Amino acid sequence: MNHQESAPEVPARTLTLLLGLTVGVIAANLYYAQPLVAMISLALGIATSSAGLVVTFTQIGYGLGVLFLVPLGDLVENKKLIITLMMIAVAALLALAFTTHVIPYLTAALILGIGTSAVQIVVPYAAHMTSESHRGRVVGSLMSGLMLGIMLSRPISSLLTDMLSWHAVFFLSAIFMSIMAFILYKFLPPRKPADTENIHYVKLIASMGELFRTTPVLRRRAIYQACMFGAFSLFWTAAPLYLMSETYHLSQTAIAIFAFAGVAGAISAPIAGRLADKGMSTQATAVAMLSAIASFAVTHIVEPGSYTALGVLVFAAILLDAGITATLVLGQRAIFSLKPEYRGRLNGLYIATIFVGGALGSFAGAWAYAHGGWTMTTIVGSLFPATALVYFLTEWITGFRKTQN
Repeated sequence: MNHQESAPEVPARTLTLLLGLTVGVIAANLYYAQPLVAMISLALGIATSSAGLVVTFTQIGYGLGVLFLVPLGDLVENKKLIITLMMIAVAALLALAFTTHVIPYLTAALILGIGTSAVQIVVPYAAHMTSESHRGRVVGSLMSGLMLGIMLSRPISSLLTDMLSWHAVFFLSAIFMSIMAFILYKFLPPRKPADTENIHYVKLIASMGELFRTTPVLRRRAIYQACMFGAFSLFWTAAPLYLMSETYHLSQTAIAIFAFAGVAGAISAPIAGRLADKGMSTQATAVAMLSAIASFAVTHIVEPGSYTALGVLVFAAILLDAGITATLVLGQRAIFSLKPEYRGRLNGLYIATIFVGGALGSFAGAWAYAHGGWTMTTIVGSLFPATALVYFLTEWITGFRKTQN
């Protein structure tokens, strides 16, 4: 047995906490700029119509990293790969912290996205270091860290910008990333994939299309989560616009506080992981999808504009985030139960598919709110998890028929 299959050098609970903190710190870099788009674009002289590029270039870099670097987790030593990508992200963050021109900013944003893809190498690494009976729980803990990083990034960047400047957000992130990289260097057990003699990078990447085509569990779970993440992106794109409108008149700071509420949804991650370990993924998936649909519906039970309605909106955010987090964990638990030697590629394909759903959701959120306000937004938003639920029911019906034969 190779070193990577042996017990970790640090206690399992400590390793899980360390990796959970790591994925949160890394993932946050994808969203720091989102609430600062107007301010950054103005400082760089970017036209309002093109202001979205401030975030888009980081997302493009992340997508490229997920597709072309995350699969390397099946080929090269994981610890070195993770730390190398983190240091690339640190260099990009420092560039963003000091740049005052468009081209250098967009270039650094692209590189930051590439480096941030390290988070999707950490997750399958954790799966390799965990026994099958506890894998769902560990993946759930990491997804809690991931969602906390995503949800906290927006209010943190808004508050830091109010106190200091948007440059400080990236500088402080570079410091935290450097500290985490050093801790991982000191304490993270190495893991070198086995049986890599007959595979090279080109063959590795070329195998991904066939892997997606011939792996129904991956295909289904990726499409489920793409729909769910589309709903998530739609909500968090449109909600700030709704809260700033004449209905609520909330300030940027108040919206940042509202965003903190969604963090509570991350509690569903370890619960979903434990349910998956007990063989209850099917039931948990259905509940999560129904929760996401309900989250949009409940925002209409109270007349908008009141404190009660705002409280209901907070509850909807928690309910939605809980559903999305649960299906993310259930999906990764399912694909990590497949062949271990394919985990890097499986995770790359899974996340890349989700990324497409998120991009569609962001676009749909802005479009729906502009054309029909919050009512249109909730109608379009609920269609995303509803589509996932309909597709999921075909799996459930197929499984039921098999048990009857």
